[in-house]
Amino acid sequence: MKLNIIIPCFNEEEVLEESYKRFVTVMSKVSYDYSMIFVNDGSHDKTLDILKKLAENDNRVSVISFSRNFGHQNAVSAALHHTDGDAAVIIDADLQDPPEEIPKMVEKWQTTGCNIVYAVRESRKGESFLKLMTAKLYYRTLNAFSEYAFPVDTGDFRLVDRAVIDTFARFPEKHKYLRGLFSWMGFHQEPHYYKREERFAGNTKYSLAKMVHLAAVGIFGFSKKPLKIAISLGILCIFFAIILIIWMICLNIFRPEQIVPGWSSTIFIVLLMGGIQLFTIGILGEYIGNIFDETKNRPEYIIKDKINLK
Repeated sequence: MKLNIIIPCFNEEEVLEESYKRFVTVMSKVSYDYSMIFVNDGSHDKTLDILKKLAENDNRVSVISFSRNFGHQNAVSAALHHTDGDAAVIIDADLQDPPEEIPKMVEKWQTTGCNIVYAVRESRKGESFLKLMTAKLYYRTLNAFSEYAFPVDTGDFRLVDRAVIDTFARFPEKHKYLRGLFSWMGFHQEPHYYKREERFAGNTKYSLAKMVHLAAVGIFGFSKKPLKIAISLGILCIFFAIILIIWMICLNIFRPEQIVPGWSSTIFIVLLMGGIQLFTIGILGEYIGNIFDETKNRPEYIIKDKINLK
């Protein structure tokens, strides 16, 4: 049995050498074969130089280097497209997800006969209350909008077997949301609970803008319910308009002195209709934008260099 460990990297020079040591220490205790696939996602620091040195000294280290930054999800996709093992574990380089959990996940995969072992965070050290609450809210909102059930409090840290990897290779879409795709596939999936640690060094590479973008990809890529919101808002708008008309008629009959002719009704209708129209146009724009990107049929990523890869 062979295991591929997929490690996307973006500006991780401060943590890479320690990550490599932790991976090697953990995996030296297992009886099966393994390799590490590092993906340099267009880093601007010394990440690529460090990866080249690691690959020179250890033939179990493979490197995929992008021509520029294509994003975390595309980095993982590229590694999945280049795996040759019976299973693969996706894990970040920052050591927040402990490498020590990998053998436990492999053991669960082997004993249960499942296809996917997804890691569930029991606790998350070093993250603000706001980050924790928004993460919980996001996963529950995604489940509410989606036609499929997604595990909550999970990330990309998971084990997927060869059947899942081969199925994943058939997906042609460009805006991939991996957690959603793995859930959408079905297969037999089992949770693995663990405690998430703080980053060993450096800062998170997921800015607020990137997190919002990932959330949008997840919602708009796996649900048509936002489109139905436009219909609901239209019905709600009609309802309020009817109530407003009744209210204005009653005022005209019983308290005409309180009415400023035309002002209140005009302002109310303009604000309500304008807000609803902008909101629904924005939703439609997201879907149209995704369609536009897919029709261009550009590659998900461009590989500049490969090291120790067949």
